[in-house]
This record gives sequence, C-alpha cells and structure tokens, in this order.
Amino acid sequence: MTMKRILSGAILFPIFALIMIFGNKYIIDIGISIIAIMSLHEFYKAFRQKAKPIEWVGYIAAAAIAIIHIIPSDFILPIVAAIVPISILILFVNIILSNMKFNIVDIAITFFGICYIVLFLMFASIIRENIPNGKILIWFVFLSSWGTDTFAWLIGRKFGKHKFTDVSPKKSIEGCIGGVIGAVVLMLAYTAICNYSFSMDISYAYVTFIAILLSVVSQIGDLAASSIKRYCEIKDYSNLIPGHGGMLDRIDSVIFTLPFAYFLLVLL
Repeated sequence: MTMKRILSGAILFPIFALIMIFGNKYIIDIGISIIAIMSLHEFYKAFRQKAKPIEWVGYIAAAAIAIIHIIPSDFILPIVAAIVPISILILFVNIILSNMKFNIVDIAITFFGICYIVLFLMFASIIRENIPNGKILIWFVFLSSWGTDTFAWLIGRKFGKHKFTDVSPKKSIEGCIGGVIGAVVLMLAYTAICNYSFSMDISYAYVTFIAILLSVVSQIGDLAASSIKRYCEIKDYSNLIPGHGGMLDRIDSVIFTLPFAYFLLVLL
C-alpha cells in the first residue's frame, strides 16, 4: 500500500502540476468541474444506503464551474452565492413534484454535497484567476494541504504514539504536529522562491501564520471526510487512485482549505 501510494503520487502530481502551470483558465475550469463531478459522485454513492440524494442537481452545479470565467469577473462571487438559494429552490420543487418520494434528509445530503464540494472547489479557480498573482499563490493551498498530509503520515508512522481522535484512530498527536511543521517549512521555502524568482515581497511572518492556520484547517477537512466515511461505513470513497482511494479521498483536505485560503491570500 505504501509503494502504491508513492508511485501514484509520483505519476499524478507532475501531470497535475503541468496542467496548473501551463493550462489556461478555461482548461483549469473544465478540469476543476470534472474533479467536482467525480468527487460529488463518490460522495452521493457513499450515502445511497442512507438516503436518496437528488444527484442531477449536484452534477449541474458542479458542471457550472466549467463556465465560471466566461462570466465577467465582477459577477463571479454574486453568482457563486446565488447557487445556494437556487439549489434549495430546485430541491424543494423536486419534493413537491415527486409527491414526497424524496424527503428532507435527501435534500440535506444533496445540498450539503453542493456546498461542501462544489462551492468550496470553485475557490480554486477564483484564487488562480481573480486575485493578484493567483497562479503563483494557488500553490500555497496545495503545499499546506498535501504537505500537511504527507508530513503527518510520515511523522505519525515513525513517532506516533498518542491517538488524536476516534474519528480516525490511526491519526496521532505527533503526526498532527508534524503535519503543521511540515506545512510551515514547505510554505516558507516556497515563499523564498517567490520572493527571489518572481520579485515578490511576501511576508515570512504572515506566511507562517497562514501556514499554521491552513494546516489545521486541512486536518479538520481530512477528519471531516473520515467522519462521513465512518457514518456511511466505508473505508474509502472509491478505489480510483491506487494507495489513495477515491478522488474525494485525495482532495478532502484541499476542499476545506480553499475558501479559507482565498480570504487569507487576498491580504498578501
């Protein structure tokens, strides 16, 4: 399993990096939309034994990410906000027209999937294209999330002795602390590269602050996904990525980090 995890990461990360670096905003938006649809499918599939999610509503919301930058930039955030009431309206219309074949639990799970996956993932595109130096700053999100995951896993395997929570019994306090330290180190190193190579003037003190905050948020995101899987009685959302599980297993911490990163990065 460890070797599968390493090989999968070694193959997929360079592909992901090339797309993020060289892809234009339309390619990125389409890619994020596809990831959102795949993640939403895994999420709804996990709940099928517990409820009947109205999946098509979520998929339409996820597909909308693909056209987000066709919209004038001044209208992007209002339209993102409008997805919430529009989705609720459509979901309740479904209850009415189906003569109660769906219930409030079905709606709640459907809508939670839209907020948790679709709305949060939209911030990846918004950060990259709608804040100054977004194409450079977006990497702070991935470094904080995946850096935390990697260092927490490595430190936890080597030194983890004190269990952190029953939500994820394999996670240790030592691993959580190691994840935060790893995120701080990676983000400070990346800051040095940005300041030296791109003539930026990013505060190392501020980056340390947001690294700690985003690392903690990413770990909460990982535990949130674990709590959902425990409730649905599954180990992974799917077996799409060898050694990592499903798409949602791979990006659960990134999803949680994105909206917080947006509001922190606009202050850089």
